[in-house]
Amino acid sequence: MTDPIADYLTRLRNAIKAQHRVVEIPSSKLKKEITKILFNQGYILNYKFVETEDSPIRSDAVDHVNAIKCLTRVSRPGLRQYTGYKDMPRVLNGLGIAILSTSKGVMTNKEAKEQKIGGEVLCYVY
Repeated sequence: MTDPIADYLTRLRNAIKAQHRVVEIPSSKLKKEITKILFNQGYILNYKFVETEDSPIRSDAVDHVNAIKCLTRVSRPGLRQYTGYKDMPRVLNGLGIAILSTSKGVMTNKEAKEQKIGGEVLCYVY
């Protein structure tokens, strides 16, 4: 797999369309941070990280209400998309969020603009 973030977003999209309540996703530090942001912004209702013996850490994201209408991957391995804090993207005229990977960690576009730092735009969520 060349793009684990795209796989993560695709699993979430497929689970939402199939109206599943639980999604199991192989996790990494970046996916954990994205999951925490989605929880803090109210897009998912609950999550937990489970460590199993026979496989690496796995992430269970629980979504009862379809608050996520669209998950769009912006930056890809073949074409990275970076932005400065002055050119921060507005998603759905401020109703959605952009998740960025910055030098201070993974955060939303609103947090990055407040801290005046730019970074790689990972995805749009609305």
